[in-house]
Amino acid sequence: MPDLSTTYLGLPLQHPIVASAGPISQSLDGIRRLEDGGAAAIVLFSLFEEQIRLENAAIDRLMAVGADSSGEASSYFPPMGDFAAGPEAYLTIVRQARQAVRVPIIASLNGSTPDGWVDYARQLHDAGAHAIELNLFHIPADLDATGRDVEQRYEDVVRSVCSAVPIPVAVKISPYFSALGEMARRFVQAGARGLVLFNRFYQPDFDLDRMEVTPSLELSAPTEIRLPLLWLAVLRGRLEASLAATTGVHSHLEAAKYLLAGADVVMTTSAVLKHGPGHLAVIRADLDRWMDSKGFASVAQIRGSMSQQHVADPTAFERANYIKILQSWRA
Repeated sequence: MPDLSTTYLGLPLQHPIVASAGPISQSLDGIRRLEDGGAAAIVLFSLFEEQIRLENAAIDRLMAVGADSSGEASSYFPPMGDFAAGPEAYLTIVRQARQAVRVPIIASLNGSTPDGWVDYARQLHDAGAHAIELNLFHIPADLDATGRDVEQRYEDVVRSVCSAVPIPVAVKISPYFSALGEMARRFVQAGARGLVLFNRFYQPDFDLDRMEVTPSLELSAPTEIRLPLLWLAVLRGRLEASLAATTGVHSHLEAAKYLLAGADVVMTTSAVLKHGPGHLAVIRADLDRWMDSKGFASVAQIRGSMSQQHVADPTAFERANYIKILQSWRA
């Protein structure tokens, strides 16, 4: 049987199928179900920067009772009740999960500024998280903001968190940087031990009956793997960092393609929400059979074997491939 073991962020894993951040990990029971379902590691649901700021603002207001203070700024954020768990509850879940399951627990922080993250990152380390995933999400709606402003903002966040904790930090990034390769290198130079490709942007929709802006969430589909597949293949072997693939992993086919491109692990939530935690074991078993049928002895053997550095025609990942795709259509 093939050896499915791999390493991610310096953490040895039995196989490369990881549960990415999602609602099932909001409870200890859900975390146990993910482990029983076959996850090699579990990225917890995200704690949002706004939650930390709201809790800090509440503490400030309590400390300033009787003084001329205002909580007006907190009105820009959803009420605490709209979040799955506040900062203290999140730390409790990390502590409980560390004791309850054997697989690595990766905490997830979602935000776009350095405010409040450094101290909280230390608390996550103290609570027992094996690693931290920074999910960077920022819409630069200020028309005066330059691309370099946005890039520097992200780099500052990564550097501040990585310098604050001894555990490894991975950065879940957007594909929308104008020079993604350079930005990936800057994140690694700022201290990131891994990159997660890619952050899915959930844009709002318009409800034409109520004339309201409404949140809209659609599960990922296997057809979405091509952009991360491209960049995994380009980055493999060029950065001293782990690479994780996420988006569109519903079967062993997507997992195999991501590994061939250069991923150390593949992450999924949509498939788990659709089929249940036990689907993780299905993906693993099917990947095992596929590798065996192709004569592959290990994940290490196939990892990156179809990356840009290893294919016979490296231009397949560059402009020549763009031209070939456009000219390949036949009615």
